[in-house]
Parts: sequence; structure tokens; C-alpha cells
Amino acid sequence: MARKLLIAFGVSVFALSTAACNTVAGAGQDLESVANDADRAI
Repeated sequence: MARKLLIAFGVSVFALSTAACNTVAGAGQDLESVANDADRAI
């Protein structure tokens, strides 16, 4: 029982950390896009 909980916890942490990395990477791309558009406008 404890082993199943530990595995479930580990999978959950892995999934959340992967999702967080994708979110941060996406935000970085969005900021870069805005900066490029601002450079073109000026």
C-alpha cells in the first residue's frame, strides 16, 4: 500500500514539474515575441 502511494506521488510530482517547465518555456516565448514586435514597431 505504501509503495503504491509513493509511486503515485512520484508520478504526480514528475507530471507537475514537466507541466511547469512547459508553462515557463511558453511564457518565455511569449515575452520574446512581444519584444520582437516592439523592436519592429520602433
